Amino acid sequence: MILQTVDWAFVLGFFIFSLIIGLAVSKRAGSSASEFFLSGRNMPWWLLGVSMVATTFSTDTPNLVSDIVRQNGVSGNWVWWAFLLTAMLTVFVYAKLWRRSQVVTDLEFYELRYSGRAAAFLRGFRALYLGIFFNVLIMATVSLAIIKIGGVMFRFTPLQTLLIALIVTAVYSALGGLRGVLITDFFQFGIAMVGSVGAAIVAVRLPQVGGVKALLTHANVVDKLSLLPDFNSLDALVPLFILPLAVQWWSVWYPGAEPGGGGYIAQRMLSAKSEKHAVGATFLFTAAHYALRPWPWIVVALCSLVVFPNLEALQAAFPHVDPSVIKHDMAYPAMLTYLPAGLLGMVVASLIAAFMSTISTHLNWGSSYVVNDFYKRFINREASDKQQVRVGRISTVVLMIFTGFLALVLSNALQAFNILLQIGAGTGLLFILRWFWWRINPYSELTAMGVSFVVAVYWQIVHAWTGLPEVSTHVQLVSAVAVTTVCWILVTFLTRPSDTQTLRSFYRLVKPGGPGWRRVIEEAAQDNDPVETPGKGWDVPTGIVCMVVGCLGVYSALFATGYWIYGQRLAAALLSAVAVISTVILVKTWKKLRIKD
Repeated sequence: MILQTVDWAFVLGFFIFSLIIGLAVSKRAGSSASEFFLSGRNMPWWLLGVSMVATTFSTDTPNLVSDIVRQNGVSGNWVWWAFLLTAMLTVFVYAKLWRRSQVVTDLEFYELRYSGRAAAFLRGFRALYLGIFFNVLIMATVSLAIIKIGGVMFRFTPLQTLLIALIVTAVYSALGGLRGVLITDFFQFGIAMVGSVGAAIVAVRLPQVGGVKALLTHANVVDKLSLLPDFNSLDALVPLFILPLAVQWWSVWYPGAEPGGGGYIAQRMLSAKSEKHAVGATFLFTAAHYALRPWPWIVVALCSLVVFPNLEALQAAFPHVDPSVIKHDMAYPAMLTYLPAGLLGMVVASLIAAFMSTISTHLNWGSSYVVNDFYKRFINREASDKQQVRVGRISTVVLMIFTGFLALVLSNALQAFNILLQIGAGTGLLFILRWFWWRINPYSELTAMGVSFVVAVYWQIVHAWTGLPEVSTHVQLVSAVAVTTVCWILVTFLTRPSDTQTLRSFYRLVKPGGPGWRRVIEEAAQDNDPVETPGKGWDVPTGIVCMVVGCLGVYSALFATGYWIYGQRLAAALLSAVAVISTVILVKTWKKLRIKD
């Protein structure tokens, strides 16, 4: 497969366009650390929301969805659809709290909420742990996808693909800071959506597929179509549906779906104009991420089961590709080889756009941790804005180099997804409760982080080395959640809480409210040092109602789209009605929340 001149024009044009944006905003981005990492805290909700969607619209995501659909059917997507619950909780409970905190990064939160050397150590350690180790693992996963696309589309070696893609991305990220990332994301998302929809339409119309009706009745596809797993098979029901909805969504830390918000999602909320814009941006992201984007990828994945029914078929079609990277997630780029000239260039450009959007965000986010939470906090507390921006740009390049090396080691997207879930298992509940329970302290967080990592290492490495019988991933996940949660709760009660003044200062600034802070509020009132504003009720219960209604609306829209595609009009119409009614109720309930303009 050879790209035509018009295809190359799309691809090269996009590279040039991205670099121009980076150059255009580089002067403003370099004016201060706040500009480089938070765009001056003056971004509108619609731009931030689109940027969040574009960031999670990474190159590995359609590959991951293809991997899931080919192995577990459409219902296998519940492993990530379940994260809608925590995303909606972030929208209506935590987004405004993050904006009130006024921190530069979510790691700065640690010394706002906790006190003492343990809080400082936690902040510095997580700056390196998340900003470098974890962040590089995420970017390597995304880079693995671009390696497979480069191998299929351009016949590039993995090294050639990484050098071209990562260098261009690192350059405009280092030049433009978050503002450049946000502006580029806006255009990248539009290109990516057009490309994914176009790819789905062409895939369905392939002679091998024969249209929607033929696709839905094909022997390789019929048992993959259900939106819910087989309730008569516990082997499928537990890991694909029950576990994600009952445990995973609140207990697992995963980038872009952190319980309570965090990472680059928190970065976007912190850069918003106001609490209202922070909430609006997060809601736009959540609705688009779960209801708007999945079906074009799912359709292409289903078509791939007809064209490339197994791994042997993929290997035969692409003999020049290293057999070690030919997994089910390669089916998506393989299907793109059937696109006509022009559309092929647009789709390839859209995948490159998705890659660059995700990588640029992670580079800027990771460098913000390195600069704000390690360099400025522990190395040079008097660092000027110019010095911080310089270190940020250098760390951006270093992160890119580490990413390239690790990407050459991974083999498939689902493998990396499971590793990330295991490492973050059991920490989610702590991230939800730390805003609303005064007793949680830095030792709680250190314990959760350490234990979850040790358990993940045990299952991924030690257990395999000992030759013990293989244990399913859902058993590994539940065990990690149970052990981690018990350990951090025990440590919370066995260690001292943060000092009184830190807790009171945090409450005055953020005003989380709720029974978990009653002791702090009462003691402050007794000391004639009140922290609570009279007459202000706790609106978290209202936020939870909004969360439930929002989830109902988004799930209804997601499934309605599927049923329209399947031709099941009655179910599609009923779910569409539920989506509309849920939206109306949500709008009315939303207005009752205390959110500042």
